[in-house]
Parts: sequence; structure tokens; C-alpha cells
Amino acid sequence: MQAVILAAGMGKRLKELTRNNTKCMVEVNGITLAERALRILDKKSLSKIVIVDGYQRENLEKYIDSLGISTPIVYVRNDIYDTTNNIYSLLLAKDYLIAEDTLLLESDLIFEEALIDALLDDERKTLALVDHYESWMDGTCTVIDDEDRIVDFVPGKYLRFEEKEKYFKTVNIYKFDKDFSSNVYIPFLEAYLKAMGVNEYYESVIKLIAMLEGTGIRVKRLNGEVWYEIDDEQDLDIACTLFPDDNKKAYEAIASRYGGYWRYPKLMDYCYLVNPYFPPEKMVNEIKSNFRELLVQYPSGMRVNSLLAAKNFGVHKEHIVIGNGAAELIKSMMENVVRGRIGVVRPTFEEYPNRYQGEMVVFKSSNEDFSYTANDIMGYFGENKIDWLIIINPDNPSGNYIPYSDLRVLIDWCKERNIGFILDESFVDFANENGQRDVTLINETDLGSYNRLYVVKSISKSYGVPGLRLGVMASSDCEVIGNIKKDVAIWNINSFGEFYMQIYEKYKKDYAKALAGFRESRTEMIEGLKKINWITVYPSEANFIMCKVANSIDVKELCAQLYSKNILIKDLTSKVKNGEQYIRLAIKRKEENTILIENIKEIMGQ
Repeated sequence: MQAVILAAGMGKRLKELTRNNTKCMVEVNGITLAERALRILDKKSLSKIVIVDGYQRENLEKYIDSLGISTPIVYVRNDIYDTTNNIYSLLLAKDYLIAEDTLLLESDLIFEEALIDALLDDERKTLALVDHYESWMDGTCTVIDDEDRIVDFVPGKYLRFEEKEKYFKTVNIYKFDKDFSSNVYIPFLEAYLKAMGVNEYYESVIKLIAMLEGTGIRVKRLNGEVWYEIDDEQDLDIACTLFPDDNKKAYEAIASRYGGYWRYPKLMDYCYLVNPYFPPEKMVNEIKSNFRELLVQYPSGMRVNSLLAAKNFGVHKEHIVIGNGAAELIKSMMENVVRGRIGVVRPTFEEYPNRYQGEMVVFKSSNEDFSYTANDIMGYFGENKIDWLIIINPDNPSGNYIPYSDLRVLIDWCKERNIGFILDESFVDFANENGQRDVTLINETDLGSYNRLYVVKSISKSYGVPGLRLGVMASSDCEVIGNIKKDVAIWNINSFGEFYMQIYEKYKKDYAKALAGFRESRTEMIEGLKKINWITVYPSEANFIMCKVANSIDVKELCAQLYSKNILIKDLTSKVKNGEQYIRLAIKRKEENTILIENIKEIMGQ
């Protein structure tokens, strides 16, 4: 068995990274694609490794020769790499293919050693490695029958994405039996090249052969093994998180992306905070059914969308502004409205203090679980004068909750002292206050009681639609609300967000049912976590749980080990900074919470 690597291309989409080096010399976490592939192949007792090169071949050959690879390496040069495609490169290696069984692979791939083992351990002689189609994969897909035969090739432009579950993508790693190469593949390759020219792809020949009876080619399906094709800098960035040189660095890299985890379809996200039980499937399907119209048409302007927000939350249109996520409204408020000394609680959601350049007065609870009451707030800030008070309720990350009746006392206290009060109730819908299901302050009665009360709500978190980027701010201070509407863009939300706001009212009962299901999940998850003896679970009325981790446990290693199992949690240790270790766990559906708890136990041997 030998290997043939196609490495003649220029890799133009990688721009500066391939200006003076070939594509396979691009580094992922300090190791080039070439070295990573060659080190894997060098373990497989191959007779030789044939490398078809072209662009920057002198640099590539000099580099490979310096690696000390034990397996003999043979170079085949494509002198017209800039005017040909890989069909010509492979033809240059035909004498090697017909002489010996071959592993064929492309040089822009990064992959686990297990992929190569999967091919070598399979007794079938000629195989194409395939994986289930995911959104990041480009190009032609295959349809496979129960006997691992390719029954159809579907070019990318003809993919029916609603049927994506049936599609498989070729990884561009193959095992060719020498008889297959001699009697089938090379004759077809030469005929195809003669008919179509040198600017074609060798995969086109495989497609043609695979559709014929009796050619002997089958597929080998991957089962969770990791690989990635690197065509541009975005691919390179993702590859660095998929193939870490250190699990802790990998965790830090993925956490620093702050979302976009749809690019990692196997990842279970217990870090970012959304409603796991909403929206219902019917609502999703209604949005899907209007997808094209929403995609190609402009959304309404601020005036119309203020009417939608007012309808959904039951307030006057002059009293509410909708934002591109609550973050847009927080930025406008903190940078353009708030002045003087602000009072904040820590640890808390840092977007508010991060957006403020003035003086801050910080209250820190002395309780181990970071709990505090309205009386604690009034006592502290009664002695430490402030102009504005900012409270997250329930708080993030502690989950601390101030009941509605106590909030009313706090509002009156602020009113007496003319203190502006920003209340972020993004998580309040998850609270269970003596059976009361609706404790929001976004209503005309509460807003009208004090015109310097500003209530912020993230629709993303409460309603499980973070991709839509929606949030609201409500206040009876019409001047401030009006100024924020002028400050943000007239089209600050897109058509999908507007449509969601338009249809939400039909799904209010589903939302209530979702919250009830969520509260059951939270109760079960808290009880499950309490059984882990090195975790201290703090009370929470939000959709997450803050836990203290015993100092005998390396919390960074815990996060890294969970990430290696495709589970992402939040390390709070650097946020709290008190010498203890903390994590935050988003609450998901019951079965997902069980998976998290069982993996935590398994990692730490409990």
C-alpha cells in the first residue's frame, strides 16, 4: 500500500497565507497540514508516499525533506499547475496508481488518524470515504443505498436542503485497489481528460464510475471522526478549534467565538442562555413558509416595529423601542443617556459597565452564593451615593432573584432620590414566584409609577430565538425612548425578526407551556447536580445555574475535557476573581441535562 497526495494547487482563497507557500504548508495550531498528514501516514507501514506538487514546489520539497519522514517520499511535478486542475495532477501519477494499492488524498485536508485507519481496516478493496452532510460542506453530495453503493450524485446547486439528512459528502480520501486503478479508473480518467481537457477534476471520473454497475467502488461512512477542508481563512479559524494542540487552548478558542456554534453541528452548547422549549415547531414552520419573502424584502422601519413591540408587550408605542438584540439598546442607553455615578452589582452581566465610561460604584454580596435583597441594595447605595442603579433580575451569573413586591419598594426608593433605575429582566419569565407566571414590569402601571424606570428585555434569551437578534426597552420616559429610536438605525431589525414579532401573539399559550416545561427541567437539573459532591449548587430563578467547584478540581481541565466531548460550558472563575472556582451551566431539555451531568461525573470519576 502506498499513498498519493495531490498538492500542486495555489490556494488563492487563502490570500496572504499562500503568497510564498503552498496550501499544505498553512499551519493549524503551529503544525502544517503537510506535516500533520505525513506524520499520520508515516505510521502505516506504506511502501512510499507520492506527492504531486507544482506551485512553490521547491519550498515544499525542501520543507518535507526536513521533517525526517521514514517512509520513502517520491515527488511528481506538475509544471503547468496554474492552467490545470487536479485531474491532470492525478494523471501524472498514473504509473504509481496502476502498480500498487493506493491511498489517495488531497493536501488541503486536516483529519484525525482514525480516518486513515477506517480505510485500512476495512477489507473492501476500493472505497470512497464519506461523511454525513453538514452546512459547512461545499460541492457535490452523494446519495447512498443500504449496500454502500453510490446511487446518485447531487451537485451543490441542486441540493434540496430540506432533504439533507439523506446526503453524504465525499471527504476526498480514497482507497484504490491497483486492479481497479489499472482496469477501470485510469482508462476512464484518460478518456475523460481527452474529451473534457486538463482543467477538470478527478472526482468527476469517480462520479461517472460509481454510477456504473460492477466497478467495485463502495463508500466507507465515517462515524464521528473529525476532518475539515481548508479553503479560506474562515476554514482555517474553525480548523484551529477542531484540531487543538492543547484541550485547554481549544476550549478558550471556542469560548472566544461568542456564538456561531451552528458551524459546529456536534457541539452541545451549555454556555449561551436561551429558552430550550420555545419556539414550537409550528412557529418555526410558519417562518420557513415565508422564508423567501422575508429574505428578499426590506423590513419595516422603526415606527411600524414599535407598534409590533407595543402590541406584544401591552404598552403604548411611545413607551417601547425594539432593538437588534438588547445589546444595541444597552449601548445606546449607556453611551448617550446615563451620566454620573452608576451603581452595579458584581458578579453580573458586564455589558452595562463595559459600555459606560464614567464612575462606577460596585456592590458585592458577602453571601457565599452571591445572593442579595432589595434591602441590601438600598442599604449599600444609601451610603454610597449614585445617580443610576442597574439591576439584572434574575442576575447573571448568580441567578439571584428579587421578588416583584421588593422591586416595587426599590423603585419607590429610587424615585424618592431621583435615581435612574435600569432593570434588565431578560430572565424574569423563567422565575417561579409563588406560582405567579407574569412578574414583568413591562406594563403601563409599573412604567407609569416612575418615569426614570427603564426596563430591558432580551427576546433572544426568553423566547429562544437568539439568531433573530431582538430585544426591547420600555419606559414612560418618552423623551429617552424617542432619542434611542433616533439613535439606532431605522432598519435596525431584519424581516425575520419583524415577522416573528408579527406572529408571536398566536403562540402565547405555547410560550406558557414552554416555561412550565422549563421549570420542571430546572428542578431536575439542580437535584442532579447536587449529587456531585465537589459541586456547590447555587439557587437560581433563571435559565442557568451557577456552581462553585471545589479547589481540588482543575476547573479549566474540566471545561477542556467536556469540550473534547463536544460539550461547552462557561468558566466563571476569571469573572468572579475571589480565589474560588465557578462554572455556569445553561439549562436545556431534560435529556440534554442528563447528558451533561453524566459526562461531568464520568470525567471526574464519580
